[in-house]
Amino acid sequence: MANVVELKVGLHCEECIKKILKTIKKFEDIEAYDIDTKLNKVTVIGNVTNEEVIKALQKIRKQASPWEQESGMST
Repeated sequence: MANVVELKVGLHCEECIKKILKTIKKFEDIEAYDIDTKLNKVTVIGNVTNEEVIKALQKIRKQASPWEQESGMST
């Protein structure tokens, strides 16, 4: 079963994005991926975990953290 990994990553320039894509593509069993530059969000769908993707991004000196879902409801 595929996992959906959503991470907040600093996407500062085209070079950053290229490095991140290159790193993501090295994973086996990836079904899909998306980089949203407006939200600084990286989504990876496949047989990977948050920890695996975060560690891989840290190796290329990119800080990544789990994406926090905002409910939009304030009580």
